[in-house]
Amino acid sequence: MWQAWTVGILGIWLAVAAFLPFAPDGNLWNNLLVGIIAGIGGFTMIKEKSWQGWTAGILGIWLIIAAFIPEIQAHTGNMWNGIIVGILLMIAGFGALESKGHHIPHTP
Repeated sequence: MWQAWTVGILGIWLAVAAFLPFAPDGNLWNNLLVGIIAGIGGFTMIKEKSWQGWTAGILGIWLIIAAFIPEIQAHTGNMWNGIIVGILLMIAGFGALESKGHHIPHTP
């Protein structure tokens, strides 16, 4: 259950961070869209964790990748916000799958 709240709160944070004055336009739309999707997925994850966990994990991966796209990230703070929130989304999203019994395949 902590994963659902974590993803939901991180989604809200991303939506709010989109409107901070130091964010460029590309970052505004990226954070806003990812934040809304993560927030909805996180707060609906309380009952079922399958698609929401995968969605949060994939959005986390996207935020980490997007942190290194210069057209989206104009400031170092935006980059670190994307990396940190991305890692947290991955941990909470994929962690929800593990706690629900959906095992992520591990390579040896």
